[in-house]
Amino acid sequence: MSWLNRVRNSLPFIAKRETPDNLWVKCPGCQEMIFAKEYAENLHVCANCGHHGRIGADERLRQLLDEGYELLDQPEVREDPLKFKDSKKYTERLKQARAKNPYRDAFTVGSGAIDGRAAVVGVQDFGFMGGSMGMAVGTAFCAGAQRAINRNCGYIVVTAAGGARMQEGILSLMQMPKATVMTRRLKEAGLPYIVVLTDPTTGGVTASYAMLGDVQIAEPGALIGFAGQRVIQDTIREKLPEGFQRAEYLHQHGMVDRVVKRSDLRGELATLLDYMQPRAAA
Repeated sequence: MSWLNRVRNSLPFIAKRETPDNLWVKCPGCQEMIFAKEYAENLHVCANCGHHGRIGADERLRQLLDEGYELLDQPEVREDPLKFKDSKKYTERLKQARAKNPYRDAFTVGSGAIDGRAAVVGVQDFGFMGGSMGMAVGTAFCAGAQRAINRNCGYIVVTAAGGARMQEGILSLMQMPKATVMTRRLKEAGLPYIVVLTDPTTGGVTASYAMLGDVQIAEPGALIGFAGQRVIQDTIREKLPEGFQRAEYLHQHGMVDRVVKRSDLRGELATLLDYMQPRAAA
């Protein structure tokens, strides 16, 4: 044993203190380490580069709705109708996703108010199987739209999805026209339908209710598109422009009406509801 080890072992060193694993978070944008508490207080937006982090349904509803909002019951749908199995059974994937998330599926609806304006808000959670659209998501979306019609108020949907849920095959794709019909009913009722596009919103969700809003809002830097950038490049055999499929690019080219920071989103929605929502809403 070397003299250094003998001295070290003979001294009463203080034990190394344990530190929580979740004390710091690494920003996906600038790669800087951020104090987790400050990150949460800043609505999960990086103070260094402005990157808007992904958040769950509960956090999103808390940020947008006034206190005292009501959560709609999660819809009961037939699970695994195709008996789908890839490397795992679909039932196993659902069980794992539910163990990590507070809700049974990727779409949650809250009914309440935004700064005193009556509103129903549906939130798609990317943390649940990539926010993929299956029968439960389509049914929950329609239930939210129907609640808005019943309350005679605006319907706001916050999207985040990788597209349709492949484990449900054609049944997942059938949610596209199903949701589209409900957006039409909102229009016929004269009620505002506002979409907030967050990172990422892609695939069949983009091809249906995500792009049918009376007003399209996007968070800064959000990835929004149907097919992936590499697929498009290989198809058209051309290099795509810088920032293609990002919120700012789509805003410049007329696909998005507004790019709004998360800190300003609640106020922006309240203003839009003032313009668009019937005064009799309750």
